[in-house]
Amino acid sequence: MINDFVHIWKPEFAVLHASILARSLRHWTGRELLPEVSDEKELAQKIYDAPFVLVSHGIEADPILNYGNRTALGLWEMPWPEFTRTPSRLTAEAPNREERARLLTAVAERGFIDDYSGVRISKSGRRFRIARATVWNLIGENGGICGQAAMFDRWEFL
Repeated sequence: MINDFVHIWKPEFAVLHASILARSLRHWTGRELLPEVSDEKELAQKIYDAPFVLVSHGIEADPILNYGNRTALGLWEMPWPEFTRTPSRLTAEAPNREERARLLTAVAERGFIDDYSGVRISKSGRRFRIARATVWNLIGENGGICGQAAMFDRWEFL
């Protein structure tokens, strides 16, 4: 089942990661992830259950996804344990990976990109176009870059 891990927002990692996602988005864009939420545990729960997609990956040489909210897990058709072991490049089809790599390089250089669109692919091969995505660098507790995140609420199946 896609959402067997219905409480993944409870562990300390998820609460800390939610704070990093929100703080980093505010740093680069001036926007709040969820303006009405200030409690870290509530933020972790609400972003996991949000109707928009929120994903992130680390800074490995071949970055591995390290977070996906419930909407993302459903869209990519993967349970949490599988999603968080997946290289993020595999969320795009092979012909679209070069374009995706250029996007991530631009984000690394500028801090964020707003209004990104592109085609992605789920585990079962279902293709979908995302639109108006914000992609931003994540700033860790030590002030260094610890990954990148993407958020979007518009997609259509192709």
